[in-house]
Amino acid sequence: MQLYNTLSAKEREKLIEEAGKDRLTISFYQYAHIGNPKILRNHLFIAWNEMEVLGRIYVAHEGINAQLSVPAENFEIFKAHLDSITFLENVRLNIAIEQDNKSFLKLKVKVREKIVADGLNDNTFDVTNKGIHVGAEQFNELIEDPDTVLVDMRNHYESEIGHFKNAITPDVDTFRDSLDIIEADLAEHKEDKKLVMYCTGGIRCEKASAYYKHKGFKNVYQLEGGIIEYTRQVKANNLENKFLGKNFVFDHRRGERISDDIISNCHQCGKPCDTHVNCANEACHLLFIQCEECAKAMDNCCSTECQEIHALPYEEQKKLRKGKEVSNKIFKKGRSPVLKYKN
Repeated sequence: MQLYNTLSAKEREKLIEEAGKDRLTISFYQYAHIGNPKILRNHLFIAWNEMEVLGRIYVAHEGINAQLSVPAENFEIFKAHLDSITFLENVRLNIAIEQDNKSFLKLKVKVREKIVADGLNDNTFDVTNKGIHVGAEQFNELIEDPDTVLVDMRNHYESEIGHFKNAITPDVDTFRDSLDIIEADLAEHKEDKKLVMYCTGGIRCEKASAYYKHKGFKNVYQLEGGIIEYTRQVKANNLENKFLGKNFVFDHRRGERISDDIISNCHQCGKPCDTHVNCANEACHLLFIQCEECAKAMDNCCSTECQEIHALPYEEQKKLRKGKEVSNKIFKKGRSPVLKYKN
């Protein structure tokens, strides 16, 4: 019984190219009580591997959080499988605005403590007492209300390339960091202002809205389905789009263009740019914004030091990395002294 990937990312990429079939990039989440997350994890991996699903899925006692891609021809089979699982029946699926057949190259289903790393003790407040969910039309009306405070619940590198106009965009590295900062900044307006929040697909706002109601905020709203569902509704119902720039996404695309506005700049030369890349030096892998000219001049690296390492033979690079810890924990996304034009 296969419970792990047998192909590398490069091997999978080649197979996708050879197949020439369209894939759909999808995200969804659901809070539910799961008695044995490991059993569910194994069940999902076996079933979805057969359907050629690729992606990153977190399963915990509190529910599931999934970002994945599936061959378009297998979508109905995949949807039927979701509906066969009681707590996932008719779950809302956020279909990507811009499709890319290589958005994911491996199937990773992991058991985690939580489906979002919020750092909260759920036993201290009622996580089911959420804010009011609003669709795109009502959201547009709310954010024009002078008594509304609009808050972006995402991290700095996400809001840097795109956000709703007039939104507060906390300069934070993690979702947990933003919770206390926002509460402190808005402490005087817990009763007289409408707190309206949004994120990529809605999951961060589910817990945040309940947390802020617990903290005494009287009028709490959240954008149903996040930026992804907002954009779908705007297009479907011919509504005014109030989102500026790109929506950052957590797959190989790194972003979906929502409007033509470019609100950020290249971190190396300062010219308008909103293209996120990872440093080509595998010992670095820093996430930053880089224009085409700088990518060419710097060999897709974030610094001359990384450029020199990247130019070495691969085996020599491996020797330099040996014994050194490389993970997202030690390389802050979008923050480094080598990035001269990072705001």
